[in-house]
Amino acid sequence: MTLQQLRYIIALDEHRHFAKAAEVCMVTQPGLTIQLKNLEEELGIKIFDRDKVPLKPTLAGREIIIRARKTLHEVDGIRDFVIGQKDDLEGTVTLGVISTLSPYLIPQFMKEVRTRAPKMHFIIKEMNTSQLIESVLTGAIDVALMATPTGHLLLREHVVFNEPFVAFLNEGHAMGDNAFYEIKPGDTQNLLLLRQEYCFNAQLLDICGINKGNEFMGEQFNYDISSVETLKNMVRAGLGFAIVPELSLAHDADAHYKRFKEPAPSREISLVVSDNFIRKLLLEKMKEAIWEVLPASLKEGKKYRRIQWNDSPYFINAVSSLK
Repeated sequence: MTLQQLRYIIALDEHRHFAKAAEVCMVTQPGLTIQLKNLEEELGIKIFDRDKVPLKPTLAGREIIIRARKTLHEVDGIRDFVIGQKDDLEGTVTLGVISTLSPYLIPQFMKEVRTRAPKMHFIIKEMNTSQLIESVLTGAIDVALMATPTGHLLLREHVVFNEPFVAFLNEGHAMGDNAFYEIKPGDTQNLLLLRQEYCFNAQLLDICGINKGNEFMGEQFNYDISSVETLKNMVRAGLGFAIVPELSLAHDADAHYKRFKEPAPSREISLVVSDNFIRKLLLEKMKEAIWEVLPASLKEGKKYRRIQWNDSPYFINAVSSLK
């Protein structure tokens, strides 16, 4: 078994196609096929089901691929250790970002981080919370920018800032003339949620004092969306209301929103890495870049009520149903 063989099976898992994987690995397709066959014969296990289109890992193959990712992550960690020892800000880092934050922060962050780490190459991936956690643990990404705490013992969380939630209302909402928004019993049936964003939804339900998810749009239709912008447009169309992160309103000149009274509910945003991540200088530069591009309102040191999600019954049940 060689490290190169492990890289080949990871490429096959990512692309599910021999020709594409071979191209990425800069090897001929026959050469990749032979190496896969050699590895399968050595292990005595089929890693991929070649009868499936697209290519699909076998049950045992999935476990081998997970372990291969961890192994290569450790190997790459040796290289990163040398770089970290020299405090060099060079090389490539893969940053995963929660999808409810990425559109509103990453463009400004990337412009700023260029000045602080000009020799670093960043690969940005949008993911939901569950995907971010799994990807950091397996080494598929190096750093996650996400809501915390995760509650995971193998992850290290470096808090960057707190982002308050605000109520996004349509023009005719009964609370439109109030100074602050307060949850009313009837409002919960009109709360719009994001499908697949279980962490985000768990926080919203906590704010509303609800411990389980419902079909909030009633029986007329269900929806399957994952964009805060789509939620806001649904509110504008009079189809309910939304609780959204404050950064999502930065460019909304016509936004109809109300803040919550202090201590306002907020989510803690952190850079999350595995417990063997050692590039402390890189994390510091990333934190500085993020802080620099935040609006002044998020730097004022206001009192917030941090909304956790990892112990929410809704989150636990939602994630369990995916397994």
